[in-house]
Amino acid sequence: MDGLKKHIEEITPITNEEFDYIKTFFKEKKVKKHQYLLQDGDKVTSEYWIVKGIFRAFHIDKDGKEHILQFALENWWFSDYNAFFSQKESNINIVCMDDAEVLCLTLSGREQLASEFHKMEHFFRMKLTSGYSAQQRRIISLLSNNPKKRYEEFASLYPNIMQKIPKKYIAEYLGVSRETLSRLYSTTSRD
Repeated sequence: MDGLKKHIEEITPITNEEFDYIKTFFKEKKVKKHQYLLQDGDKVTSEYWIVKGIFRAFHIDKDGKEHILQFALENWWFSDYNAFFSQKESNINIVCMDDAEVLCLTLSGREQLASEFHKMEHFFRMKLTSGYSAQQRRIISLLSNNPKKRYEEFASLYPNIMQKIPKKYIAEYLGVSRETLSRLYSTTSRD
């Protein structure tokens, strides 16, 4: 859990004593490749901080088509936040893309930490704000950019993801065919 302390301290300083208390709110969980962390219809009881691994969050529409909402990597927080904060059932799926380890935090634990430590309230607010901003950038990009520009933004923002995620999922995330992604990849790598 030392990584979590370092992660929190990127935003706000905490003492070892404070961290000893904070870490009691987290539960470690190992997740195998292809294992679901969350499925459509599950009650969402936790948000997750990724210690190691990569996850894919997606929604399946009424026609059975998968729509990738996000990838999540080490040091990222993720969940179905709509369901998490309303304590309702999920309408997304989160699947592990390679063996992983996460720390789980319940909503009541999060609320207790935020009420007891202004530092943690600030930390959670900054993380949520950052996530919301990233989501808004993604929506705007999907609505206004052509496939080449979306690919370039993705490659620029997440260069370490490109080698770790199968191309078919990157294509799906960008809203292009696998063939289009291959053309974009070969065009950009020659530039």
